[in-house]
Amino acid sequence: MNSLRKIYCRGFQTVFKAALPFLPYRKPKIVNSVKALPEVMQKKKCTKVLIITDAGIRKLGLTGRLEKALADAGIPYCIYDKTVANPTTDNVSEAMTLYLEEGCDCIIGFGGGSSMDCAKATGARIAKPKQSLAKMKGILKVHKKLPLLMAVPTTAGTGSETTLAAVITDAQTRHKYPINDFCLIPRYAVLDPKVTLSLPPFITATTGMDALTHAVEAYIGNSTTYGTRKDALLAVQLIFENIYTAYEEGGSVETRRNMPHASFYAGCAFTKSYVGYVHAIAHSLGGEYNVPHGFANAVILPMMLEAYGEKIHKKLARLAAAAGLADPDTPDYDAAKRFIQAIKDMKKHFGIGDRIPQIRETDIPKLAHYADKEANPLYPVPVLMNAAELEPFYYRLMDTGENDEDKEVQERRD
Repeated sequence: MNSLRKIYCRGFQTVFKAALPFLPYRKPKIVNSVKALPEVMQKKKCTKVLIITDAGIRKLGLTGRLEKALADAGIPYCIYDKTVANPTTDNVSEAMTLYLEEGCDCIIGFGGGSSMDCAKATGARIAKPKQSLAKMKGILKVHKKLPLLMAVPTTAGTGSETTLAAVITDAQTRHKYPINDFCLIPRYAVLDPKVTLSLPPFITATTGMDALTHAVEAYIGNSTTYGTRKDALLAVQLIFENIYTAYEEGGSVETRRNMPHASFYAGCAFTKSYVGYVHAIAHSLGGEYNVPHGFANAVILPMMLEAYGEKIHKKLARLAAAAGLADPDTPDYDAAKRFIQAIKDMKKHFGIGDRIPQIRETDIPKLAHYADKEANPLYPVPVLMNAAELEPFYYRLMDTGENDEDKEVQERRD
């Protein structure tokens, strides 16, 4: 990246960091069970709720407890269950139409990050019906009060229940972009371990590593605060203490309770301190090829941490101590190396390789351009990179057919 653009990016980030104490960030109120939501809606005088989820969640019957609680309380509801991974503008349009036709006045996002992002974007379109989502992309372009928005995460990874961001894919161009505004932060987050008990092991792993990526990228960036550092360290500690048990013993209620809290704290960290190039690259891959976001983050994370080099060794050393991988007096280089290796070991244990085979070489310039446009100047990354400097990461992620270890990992997972 040339010097002038670096100065612009760092200047933008410095101003944004200085403004953090004055911006209206808030944390959602935590609710411990979906059974408590009818009381919330009655207090807020809601008359009918739209539940936004996906077909898989509905098929598993995970919305059943919520539907029963609403029925028992006499609260009408309707369900939009066509959300896809990497939700599209079409999903949002369909959900908005259902909301208006059914006369709803509040929204529940029920599922993974895709369902919650779809719910947020739907709320934004309802608040600003004459404006397209494309015109809301970026920072602080919604600035309207949304209908009461509640989030029920069924995975422990995205942190979307805490954040001011919704990531949407244009149904026509497949360009994936974030919408960021304080009004998108859900009013209530339901951290109910029972809705995550049936989560398959591989989804448990990739969403858990998604939360880890949130915490790590928030912590190593240049716009941290005392609160975000504290939340990120706690999230890393909880993830390392619980993710293996959640993967191996999915029925452990205590572990299933701890992982959503880890995701919540990681979400609180990155909604203020932002993420970095891991997310920018992952978003470009999700938009173009529908690569699951948590999986992409897990694949990319150790590669990017190594690329940042000694710039982040001191911060990785603190994360290593929080994860129980090093003592506070371990040399920074050694502790950082242990932390990155632990992530690589975690990936291997969970059957996550080092390649994303969908990548086509002819797409790489476009993908790198999208990542550059998303990340710069907003993301306060430790080392600045432009599109040309991001391209080599896509080449490293390509499946060249020569990586036997990746094939072995994939076969073991299958």
